Amino acid sequence: MDILELLNTFKKRFPSQQGEARIFFAPGRINLIGEHTDYNGGYVFPASISFGTYAVAAPRDDRQVRLYSDNFKDLGIITVDLDDLSYNKANNWANYPKGMIQAFIDEGFAIEHGFDILFYGNIPNGAGLSSSASIELVTGVALSSLYNLTIDRIRMVQLGQQVENKYIGVNSGIMDQFAIGMGKKDHAILLDCHTLDYQYAPLELGDYVIAIINTNKRRELADSKYNERRSECESALRDLQTQLPIQSLGEMSMTMFEEYKGLIKDDIHVKRAKHAVYENQRTKDALVCLKEDDLVGFGALLNQSHLSLQHDYQVTGIELDTLVEASWTQPGVLGARMTGAGFGGCAIALVEKDKWASFKENVASIYSAKIGYAPTFYKATIGDGANELNNKEVN
Repeated sequence: MDILELLNTFKKRFPSQQGEARIFFAPGRINLIGEHTDYNGGYVFPASISFGTYAVAAPRDDRQVRLYSDNFKDLGIITVDLDDLSYNKANNWANYPKGMIQAFIDEGFAIEHGFDILFYGNIPNGAGLSSSASIELVTGVALSSLYNLTIDRIRMVQLGQQVENKYIGVNSGIMDQFAIGMGKKDHAILLDCHTLDYQYAPLELGDYVIAIINTNKRRELADSKYNERRSECESALRDLQTQLPIQSLGEMSMTMFEEYKGLIKDDIHVKRAKHAVYENQRTKDALVCLKEDDLVGFGALLNQSHLSLQHDYQVTGIELDTLVEASWTQPGVLGARMTGAGFGGCAIALVEKDKWASFKENVASIYSAKIGYAPTFYKATIGDGANELNNKEVN
């Protein structure tokens, strides 16, 4: 879809709108490595991708906000009032932008008149590439531009996380919003989720590409065991804090963990905490590998990450395991793992460019035979973070 199509759709849905329509974009994200470490105070290593959420918006002169998604045509236009932005299950997807508007108002920003806004996303729905954070951040950049607001980008990222945690009710970490708000073309971000210190790392993959492979199993984050895993890690941390002056599992080295893991009372919680600590170290090791152009070492870390997510954190499932294990057997693959929260969604693989066609064919064949339906493959293009668009083409 190009800019003209987006604008025409906006005019068709909001024919009475006379204001200047402006176009915004926020990407989705993949996480190269460092899974379920963000809310444990550890490192993550995400990158923003070319798939994402577009928004076309124009101001109104009353206090109504009218929201429409081209991805949920059957729900039509959802109309709310600036004086009542409370969560409403019936509003479905529109609760994400509603929550962001409320967060801006709570932050003290003057949003005194409404607007019309159309959303169009090309992130596969339910794929775990963070469509919800993408909607939050595209709403944030739209609000900033429409109302001439000056907001620090990291603060906007934090507001997006607050919406997820307090408004929607999902105890997610800050990685998704940070990657989407702070993304940089052809770079990944090494982020310390405890301090929000970050550095960009060039993604120079040479003869390799990052494959995104969608299980096509729908994954609803709020309904998954995500909150349960977080609670299990918090319990493990409390046990460790009886003797250790730490604020998060991310502060522990692997050696320290092995020395003190006996403090954790529940055997399952030991496994959960082990993943958080060891995965955090893998993330730091991955940065070194990429800086040294050691793609073989980087691929090995991807494999170790998946095994830990499968056996210690137990968030994979038959679909993701089948995809990853099929990828491991293919020529030209240096490594593969699930990415995102798990329980469905996507896997990533580091694949030799010349083997792309055979990789897709073989993995699809193995997966379809075992699971009963086909996966979908994408080449990851690493793009910029959330922004207002000028006359650029929409993917």
